[in-house]
Amino acid sequence: SAAPCPPAVKRGIMAVFPPGSVTEFYGASEGGFTRISAEEWTRKPGSVGTPWPGHEIQILDERGEPLPRGAIGLIYVRAPGMSFRYRGAEEKTRSAFHDGMFTAGDLGWLDDDGFLFIADRRTDLIISGGANVYPAEVESVLAAHPAVADVAVIGVPDADMGKAVLAVVELRPGAVAGADELIAFARRDLSHYKCPRRVELVAALPREPQGKVRKRELVERFSTA
Repeated sequence: SAAPCPPAVKRGIMAVFPPGSVTEFYGASEGGFTRISAEEWTRKPGSVGTPWPGHEIQILDERGEPLPRGAIGLIYVRAPGMSFRYRGAEEKTRSAFHDGMFTAGDLGWLDDDGFLFIADRRTDLIISGGANVYPAEVESVLAAHPAVADVAVIGVPDADMGKAVLAVVELRPGAVAGADELIAFARRDLSHYKCPRRVELVAALPREPQGKVRKRELVERFSTA
């Protein structure tokens, strides 16, 4: 939970449990948004499904205008009775709502069948050399390497690119893999500008109590490295 599930990890989960028993949900502390069955996911790998009954998903640009299918934008949800306030943060509350819909700040797109795919958190987006790099996409590719237990991709200051793509990797116990090997692995499936320019190996990624990686801590640590 707490982040998009890389397809390689999802396939591993589905292989462990009885066929058809794994259902994935997408939501936030503020509520649930979508769900997808194992059978649906097999047809739509990487998707988090379709809205809960009575819910509506829209993808909007920064001006609040609807985007066409396949275009990445902010994910907004319209749900029955959804009304809340962030305590002591009126501006955050106002900015989360638009025309009766709510966003948790995630970026994604809808395919032609209405299935939702998550690109990443808006705050995690890396703009490198003027191009958008979505860390979740890079993480998904690197997570498929047999030596990788987990990975967090961040943007760090770079004199030429503005931000450089950096992958912080936690290896599986006893596994061996170097930075050059992991970068070469990523280049098999990613455009050059999306590939990590650096890879840092760590014993364990820093996490919140619920398991979410503390990316801000990694940015602070490696921005000056």
